[in-house]
This record gives sequence, C-alpha cells and structure tokens, in this order.
Amino acid sequence: MPTGQWYPPEWPERIRALAAGGLAVVPPRRAATVLLLRDGVPGPSVHMLRRRASMAFAAGAYVYPGGGVDPRDDDRLVGWAGPDRETWARRLGVGPAEAQAIVCAAVRETYEEAGVLLAGESADTVVDDMTGDDWEADRAALAGHELSFAEFLDKRRLTLRSDLLGAWARWITPEFEPRRYDTWFFVAALPAGQRTRNASTEADRTVWIRPAEATAAYDGGELLMMPPTVSTLRALEPYGSAADVLAAAEQRDLTPVLARARMEGGELVLSWPGHDEFTKRVSSTRLPAAQDAGKAEAPGRDQEGEQR
Repeated sequence: MPTGQWYPPEWPERIRALAAGGLAVVPPRRAATVLLLRDGVPGPSVHMLRRRASMAFAAGAYVYPGGGVDPRDDDRLVGWAGPDRETWARRLGVGPAEAQAIVCAAVRETYEEAGVLLAGESADTVVDDMTGDDWEADRAALAGHELSFAEFLDKRRLTLRSDLLGAWARWITPEFEPRRYDTWFFVAALPAGQRTRNASTEADRTVWIRPAEATAAYDGGELLMMPPTVSTLRALEPYGSAADVLAAAEQRDLTPVLARARMEGGELVLSWPGHDEFTKRVSSTRLPAAQDAGKAEAPGRDQEGEQR
C-alpha cells in the first residue's frame, strides 16, 4: 500500500543526470527546525504545518516550523542562557559561532512561523505576552529579513533560552535536489502561557497531533511527509511527556543522514542509510505519478484545540 512519502516525479531524471555527470551539486544551506511539543493524554503532541501547494519545495507536505540560518547571527554575541556556545558546538559538530547561528535559527523560525518565543527577560524566565502591534511589527521584520535575530533580542533586551532546546537529528537534502539544506532538528516544549498560531506565509494549515496519529496517517497515504519528518515522528512515539523527550535528546545520534542513489539492474534505487522504510525503486523506463496526498486533512487537533 502506498504511503504519503513525498517523492517528486522529477527525481528519477535528476538522479540519472547526476549519475551521468550532467548535474551540478548545489551546496546545502544550513537550516534548523523545531519539533514543538505539548503534553496531553496519552502523551505529547507535536505542532506541524502544511506547506502551501504553491511552494517550490515540499508543496503540500506536513513539516515543523523551520528555515535557513541567517549568517548575521554567526558573529554577533546575543543574550544567552543554558549550555554555552562551545558545548553546543561540540553537540552539533560545528564551530561556536556556527552553533550560535543554528540555535538562533531554531528559536527565530519557531517565533516567525508558530508565534512561540523561547526567550525571556532573564536566564530563568520566558516571555508570556507577545500581543500588540509592536511585537507583530518586529516578528514581520524578522520574517522579512529586515531585522536579524540578534538585533531583535537586543532591542527587546531578551535572553535566548538555549536550555529549552534539545538536538534531535540532522538530515541533509539529497545531492540531486536543486534546493538543498543541512538541517538540524531540535525538540522543545511549548512554554507555559504561550500559544501557537499559523504565523507563516508558507503554510495553509497547522495542527497539534500525536506522533503515532501522524505516522499512522502517513502509513495510510493520507498525509504527505518527507523522510526526515516521518523518522523524527516515529522516534517520538515511545515517550510519555515532553520532559522525557528533552531528556532523551542528550543521547541522540546527530550523524547526518544523506540519501544515496544508484542504478541496480533496470531500476533506480534511492535509499537513506539506516532508514530502510524510505527506500524507493523506480523503473528506469517509468516515471512515478505525482502524489496528491498533501491535499488530505490531518487528523488530531488544530491549533485552537478542537477535535477534527
């Protein structure tokens, strides 16, 4: 039975071109995304967005809040609480300045796309009131790249709470994709007093959904998702609370996962090392039909908590 695995119909042709040396490999852009968790019964739910059908990358797919790293956050120190930059550098496998920029991207994108801010006026507080036109103007300026996250924190006299994040996984977009990302996946609990909202121009719907519900809908071909999303959802299923997830994050393997493509007989074989469920075999004489699973409605709860 087909799943909801995102698999663009142009991939086989691009894989063939790469194998023949006719496709230039685009360097991946650094990115960060956050699995935002909210406790419930029988376990935590995760906040997800459905990308608009008009998007050039992963149209119709369910994803987490996230996006590219802003280079402006590499070299300007920000108010910082939690593990220091050197500790994050060792955990993420990069230098201290780059580690700061990646963590900043995770916190910034969660604010831009979900309206949730992992920062406070001190090292042990989190803001709980971000209503008002001035806050929205700053969020829009961040989203429009008119304001860097470091500048935003300085302006608001806020401290980034890196201790509220846990590094969970790292995936790199396949070499044959025209848009490539080296993405660090983080986990975080929804801070008390804050609520999510669809603040993203790239999403047409948001949901709170239990990981097992989301993967079941993917397995049934109802929800469209990329392999990293499915893999990270499955990894969340055993945990009974957001605190359990964050505690487990300290031991997670952050070895990058990069897809491999090869010819095997008359088939193109696409695989992700260590993740056999995503292996795709496509006849070299046949292109797959485009999927429309992204049009499905997700089960679970929407951002206002109403059962769908």
